Amino acid sequence: MLLRALIAFLLLPGVFAIAVPLGFAHFFPPGHALRAMGYGPLAVGALLLLWCMREFYVAGRGTLAPWSPPRQLVVTGPYRFSRNPMYIAVLVMLLGWAELFGIAPLWYYLAGCALAFHLRVVLGEEPWQARSFGADWQAYKARTKRWL
Repeated sequence: MLLRALIAFLLLPGVFAIAVPLGFAHFFPPGHALRAMGYGPLAVGALLLLWCMREFYVAGRGTLAPWSPPRQLVVTGPYRFSRNPMYIAVLVMLLGWAELFGIAPLWYYLAGCALAFHLRVVLGEEPWQARSFGADWQAYKARTKRWL
């Protein structure tokens, strides 16, 4: 299962939060200087993402991947404060990249990802969790905000 967790990390948040933002390098104007304020959100987002993945692996006995989801409802760690801290972590990382590089396409990418994540949660994940975890999900949903 550890191998599945690592592959899922590389394929999912690794692509959205690392590979795609770095792919925007061709938008950099000549002589572009990095803006140091972006390092903070980038680091905080990365640490939060790793914490979330640990909770999925340890408490949920699964991964963030749709092909190997948690078998237990994860309500520990950052999931005590938000039902979707992993998406928040990716968005905070994207905020860091956007600030670090200071280019408009990354800000648009951040906004698009925020919208896509919200739709995925509302239309896909929450109905699946209701079906999969029943009363436990309903109790968790009643006491924990979707985002913050």
